[in-house]
Amino acid sequence: MRPKKKRRIDFRPNVVYFKPRGVPLRILKEEEVNHDELEALRLKYVKALDQVDCAKKMNISQSTFQRILAGANKKVAQGLVKGKAIKINL
Repeated sequence: MRPKKKRRIDFRPNVVYFKPRGVPLRILKEEEVNHDELEALRLKYVKALDQVDCAKKMNISQSTFQRILAGANKKVAQGLVKGKAIKINL
């Protein structure tokens, strides 16, 4: 197994939970978004960079970036559609 490359992350969020309004957190299931997944979402959708530039900024390959982004998109979609809390793991 290849060693994991250190990923460059230039963002630290102030908020680490998002949840449906009016539903107590204790009864919600969670989707956990990793710090690198959040950075991928930020670079792609907030900074509007293409995947090659995003991968360069994170110091990873474009295919690795695509896998991270796909996983993040799936988790966020699951949280929104199924009414789960979204927790950001730092």
